[in-house]
Amino acid sequence: MSTEARRPAPPVRPPHDPPPSATPRSPQHGETEQATGSGTPPPPPATARFPDTPPAVGSRQTAQETTVRLRPVPSGPVRRATPERPPWGPPNAGPVTDSASSAAPFGSPAPGAAPAPAPPARPRGRLGAALACGLLGTGLLAAGVTAGITGGADGGADSYAEAREMWRTTPVDELFPPSVKGRDLGPGGADRTWKRVAVAPDGDCSGAFDPALRRTLAAVGCERLLRATYTDATRSHLVTVGLLFTEGDADRMRALRTKVAKGRLDRSADRLPRPYAAEGTLAEGFGDEQRASWAIDVLTEAPVVVYAVSGWADGREVSEPVPAPDALQGSVDAAPAQAGLGHDAGRLAGLFARDLRKAVAPPRETPS
Repeated sequence: MSTEARRPAPPVRPPHDPPPSATPRSPQHGETEQATGSGTPPPPPATARFPDTPPAVGSRQTAQETTVRLRPVPSGPVRRATPERPPWGPPNAGPVTDSASSAAPFGSPAPGAAPAPAPPARPRGRLGAALACGLLGTGLLAAGVTAGITGGADGGADSYAEAREMWRTTPVDELFPPSVKGRDLGPGGADRTWKRVAVAPDGDCSGAFDPALRRTLAAVGCERLLRATYTDATRSHLVTVGLLFTEGDADRMRALRTKVAKGRLDRSADRLPRPYAAEGTLAEGFGDEQRASWAIDVLTEAPVVVYAVSGWADGREVSEPVPAPDALQGSVDAAPAQAGLGHDAGRLAGLFARDLRKAVAPPRETPS
């Protein structure tokens, strides 16, 4: 036997055993040890798969957030904003000056009120036209009946009750507009513009009238008194306008108007209204001694007495005030009348009285 025939054959290794020089790998996190000789290859390292752990701190990789963060929802009930106060607020509130914002959120619905219903869909075609004509005829008939009940110029008990609440339900900028324009209402037919300086808090009538005028107005009582002070375009004149909402009914208001007219009490120098002097404004020095002219109008369409009193803005005193009716007629030559202070008081009182009459006694529809 030859030498090559006696040499032993090398040992046969299993096909999947690692080479002798390789170091066995320990199982990684999340892997399962495979039995030696298994037919399934081991899984790849974790870094080769979809990363199932956040990157290590300090690595170059940056985790990107793909979700949208939402604003946290409070756990308690949602609180809704409500208006601070009604148009005129609680009694004896602080004065409102026009150097700051004087318009509250007026005209908005009361807190907790149900929203207004959506308007109904408009009918179409001939049927819709017929329905529209029928509704129009019904509306005109109702308007005529309502006008007949209210009685035209002098309102009844219902209209008086509604008008007496106007100081509470009407926004301040409607009762006392920030600006009032009078075309051809100045001396010689000149145009006039008055700017609001301040609005007084609503209150009673104490301290608002001279004693004799207070006794005259006591016949109708005092429900509420509203006042505002205006200045002309040159800021040389001041005018306080007052709206006295009375407690009287239609008969008592007519009796008071007749008494004032027959006795010419609106021209009596001992029956003057007092101005409203708001601190920190142009009207701060507008006192009793500065009164130069005045006007008083007793309404019968509503339980309201409208008045105005004017004076110079520089604080000069006036010894003999001039009634606005006399100044408008040109029957006096005093300085207040020549300067136009009678026009300020008379015209402003007339404009406010006219607007109130329109608001409480609209013109009656006349069927054709």
